[in-house]
This record gives sequence, C-alpha cells and structure tokens, in this order.
Amino acid sequence: MLVVKDLHAYYGSIEALHGVTLTVNDKEIVALIGSNGAGKTTLLNSISGHTSKNGQILFADKDITKMPAHKIARCNLLQVPEGRHVFPGLNVEQNLLVGTTADKGLRLAAGNNAAALEMVYAIFPRLKERRKQLAWSLSGGEQQMLAIGRALMGRPKLLMLDEPSMGLAPLIIDELFEKILEINKAGTPILLVEQNAYLALRISQRAYILERGNITLSGNSADLLEDSRVMEAYLGKQRNS
Repeated sequence: MLVVKDLHAYYGSIEALHGVTLTVNDKEIVALIGSNGAGKTTLLNSISGHTSKNGQILFADKDITKMPAHKIARCNLLQVPEGRHVFPGLNVEQNLLVGTTADKGLRLAAGNNAAALEMVYAIFPRLKERRKQLAWSLSGGEQQMLAIGRALMGRPKLLMLDEPSMGLAPLIIDELFEKILEINKAGTPILLVEQNAYLALRISQRAYILERGNITLSGNSADLLEDSRVMEAYLGKQRNS
C-alpha cells in the first residue's frame, strides 16, 4: 500500500531524515516510535508532500514523491496532524464536511456526504451528539475524535495519525485507541506515530524505531515489546500503566 525508499528530508540545509525505508501493507497498523526530535512528524509530513525530500514514495503503486500535498490528499492518503488543528469557529458537522474533497478543492457539501457523516457518527457517537456545537468548546478528546473523523470523511485508503494521545487523560486514550482499532478493522491501514510506545506496540502489527532521522530497529510489534533495547529506551513505566 505504502512504500518509502531511501527517503532524505530537509529543512533548508539541515537534513532531518537520513535514508528512511519503510512499508505499510494493506489492513495493517504500523507504529513509528522514537523520542522527541527523532524525525517522526517530519516523516509523515514528507509522505504528505509538505517537506523538501529525496528518495521515492509509492502509494498504491503510484509514485507520489514529487506530488504537491493537495494532490496526495486526493489520492486518499490522509494525515491527522499533531495538535488536532480543528476549525474552532465551525461546528462539529461543518468541520467534518471540510474533510470532503472535490476536483476543485475543499468544499462544504452536506447533501452529497450524508453517508460519510453517518459512517463517522457510527464510529464516534459523541460527535453526533455534539454536531451543532462549536469545535473550540469540545474537550481535548472530542477534538481529537473530530480531527480523525474529518480525515475519515475523505475516505482514506491509508490514514496517518500523528500523536493522537497527546495531552489526553488515560481513560480517553483507551477509548480513542479502541476507535483506531475499529477503523483499522473496517479496512483502513494506519501509520501511527505515538508517544505511548507500549500502546502503539499493543495495537500494531509491525513497528519501526526512528532515532535521529534513521530507522534503527524494526520488526513485529509483539517481538519489539519483548526487546530489551526497546524496553529500556521507550517502554519504562508505560508497560505498567
């Protein structure tokens, strides 16, 4: 589904990724784990077309390396950014409808998207309850659900999630990860960047460890959960929380 080959990414003259190679197969959840500043968000942004880069990115057998971001989104490769970035002055339903795409760009199209709305509301019933509520007034967990729901409105063939648990209470995180699993089981592959390495490895099939712009370790998530290097560097107290 997604193949990244020898990817180098740059911010000006600074090289942030140093030959990263990874794959996400159909129906998989693949976790990307690393410390702050390792390059995880840079990798997602590179795949989405937001950074200068060299290498090759294939999505559904199509070379998207040089595509601009809006065309990559129209290939149904969609990213939920770190920090949610909902539109605070729009209500929940309007935010969701911004996630629909058309040939000439983003549009609000309630009549044409009833089925997509009901799909999102089935996954996140709380959003349906609050569909007329302004986004700024939602809790952090509800805003994260809204950000994911907005991406689902674009019917992603692959969904990239950047730190979905950031700033959320443990009970909300558990609920959110159940929804992420539900989305995946319905057929959407997911590339997951997550600060909670234990949870990420629990719900994913495979994982990559990114350190200072390099992939240093990869494998089946169940094996990495028992790897002493991963346990020492990334799990710590998370395993018992």
